[in-house]
Amino acid sequence: MSLLLLTIAIVVLLFVRVPVAFAFLGPSLAYMLLTGQSLGLSLRLIVNATASFPLLAVPLFILLGVIANRGGIADRLFDFALALLGRVRGGLGYVSVGVSLGFSWMSGSAVADAAALGKIQIPAMVRNGYPLRFGLGVTGAASLIAPVMPPSIPAVIFAGLAAVSTGGLFAASVVPALLMAFGLCVVVFFLVRKQPDIVRTDFSMRQLVVTGRRVIGPILAPVIILGGILGGFFTPTEAAAVGVAYMLVLCLAYRSLKVRELPKVLTETVTTTGAIMLIVSSASLLGYILARERVPQMLAENVFGFTENATVFLLMTAILMLVLGTVVDPTAVLVLVVPILLPISASFGVDPIVLGVLMIVALMIGLLTPPVGTVLYVLSSVAETKVSEVFRGCLPFIVPLVVILGLIIAFPDAVLWLPGVLGL
Repeated sequence: MSLLLLTIAIVVLLFVRVPVAFAFLGPSLAYMLLTGQSLGLSLRLIVNATASFPLLAVPLFILLGVIANRGGIADRLFDFALALLGRVRGGLGYVSVGVSLGFSWMSGSAVADAAALGKIQIPAMVRNGYPLRFGLGVTGAASLIAPVMPPSIPAVIFAGLAAVSTGGLFAASVVPALLMAFGLCVVVFFLVRKQPDIVRTDFSMRQLVVTGRRVIGPILAPVIILGGILGGFFTPTEAAAVGVAYMLVLCLAYRSLKVRELPKVLTETVTTTGAIMLIVSSASLLGYILARERVPQMLAENVFGFTENATVFLLMTAILMLVLGTVVDPTAVLVLVVPILLPISASFGVDPIVLGVLMIVALMIGLLTPPVGTVLYVLSSVAETKVSEVFRGCLPFIVPLVVILGLIIAFPDAVLWLPGVLGL
């Protein structure tokens, strides 16, 4: 009965749009009091949830993304991609995907990607004859590449929870992220064929060279970060710190970031980090309660107990993540569900890295689906349009993302190919 009341309280709070962390924290503390549990134990669980060395990389990667955003790196990537692809029919659609792919090597957040690139790309598309829905859809869907492609904040969180190699999970995420970009380009190809009013820009070798020189510095950032991690020179946390230092020096040298703006950069980083860590802490307390009520065992016996097929298990996990991702923040879902699904996946012989990639891709699709759909609300604010309009624009682009999710389920060993090649 206490677990039922806890669930109802959380659902009601989420329904009235109370922030996820507080929707978890309030009922969880009430449960602890009503069942005679110590509030001191609650405090220890909350504090210990963030006392993890791997999680130290999270604020550093957030800082890296904020510096890149405020330092105009997205503008440089956009100008280069436009010079390269502007003359292609539907070029701005491909530019949107390409810029998101490039920016994803520096930003592990879909929300940051959508906010930064939406302000540039959506107005440019509308000016050049693209429908607003198309611009909203391709920008929103392409932003999901960021939390899948390393350095990925959800991957860092999963690796810390599952005690797996962050470098291995980063490497395993590269191919799915590239497939996401390819799938979105396929949708762009078919959609732009129905738009005769799209304007193309003339190709200029001089413009290509000029804009190409301006992205040499930013392109070296992922080489340093991922090269250091995958080459064994840095831990992910150390690589994040090196990446922050490099990006800060780069933006100051470009004079696109002023020293007086650093307090704002740090404030934005602290605010974002605090929100994520509060979700991690509150979800950790809720996870303790679920474990105390034997929810993982009941789930294993009643839901996953009817099959011994690993593919069916992965399919059910994907469906669960897609459903949870529509109503709960991905970070909270990871903290809650990873400790439950990890031992179950081991019994099916599923590699935890495969589980991690599957969960992250499925949860990111939830960022484009109501009622939570964080990316939808960001783009709605950027474009000053209704959330329903953003969702309609995103619908065609969700299709290839679901297809890629199906490929991960059907061919899980393919996810492990790159980590195997790199010896991770």
